Amino acid sequence: MSTFRIFDIAGSALSAQSVRLNATASNLANANNVAGSPDGVYQAREPVFSVVTDAQGETAGVRVLDVQTANAAPQKLYQPGHPLADGEGYVYAPSVNVVEEMVNMISASRSYQSNVEVFNTVKDLTMRTLSLGK
Repeated sequence: MSTFRIFDIAGSALSAQSVRLNATASNLANANNVAGSPDGVYQAREPVFSVVTDAQGETAGVRVLDVQTANAAPQKLYQPGHPLADGEGYVYAPSVNVVEEMVNMISASRSYQSNVEVFNTVKDLTMRTLSLGK
């Protein structure tokens, strides 16, 4: 495997984890937002990844196929004094589990860090290889 291919694979993984971090941050930022109807509620987002293969069928990286929205039913909360409450006194909140989202963010962050370490290790090994001829 060539050095440049390692950079391509790690780079695609960095990009994918960046999308995952952004989706998780969006989910956390909107976890406490409410709406006056079930249709207006924020829907959690989740990226879908796919393996990229080269012409020989070997793994060449990862890519984001799509960022899908969850189909979870919103939470119905009785808050008759809320300005967004419907005629029956209910507001609707997204079904975002904050604990799961935080675990997802930590996992994505660690994956991102691991790929940065791959970049640094390959760079250091390349520099040491080039210095052998001196």
